[in-house]
Amino acid sequence: MLIPLVDNHHMKSVAVIGASADRSKFGNKAVRAYVQQGFTVWPVNPKEATIEGLPAFASIADVPGRPNLVSVYLPPPVTLKVLPAIVAKGCDELWLNPGTESDAVLAEAERLGLNVIQACSIVSVGLSPEGL
Repeated sequence: MLIPLVDNHHMKSVAVIGASADRSKFGNKAVRAYVQQGFTVWPVNPKEATIEGLPAFASIADVPGRPNLVSVYLPPPVTLKVLPAIVAKGCDELWLNPGTESDAVLAEAERLGLNVIQACSIVSVGLSPEGL
């Protein structure tokens, strides 16, 4: 049994940057996992109007509130570019999912004062990506 790492009682909103309409992609599985766990989910993807029935936002700046969590599914060069916007929006935890991190991303996130967690955010809420 997977034990959730996230205290779901205190963190109930998440912006998924790199959310995808493709149900085979982790950026889509994360949206579904957070919805299943009762989170307010704000998918961020500049090319989609909706993802899994939720309104999608072109950028983190367009999200209507301050998310407790930001979960990123972008390649490192793109992740690096969105870090300042994440700082401007604010969050309690920045989840860098496998494949999003690089030495440059980690160094910049630390410099900006972000609370970085390098792990699969889907597993953190007690679900398996393979089951989604």
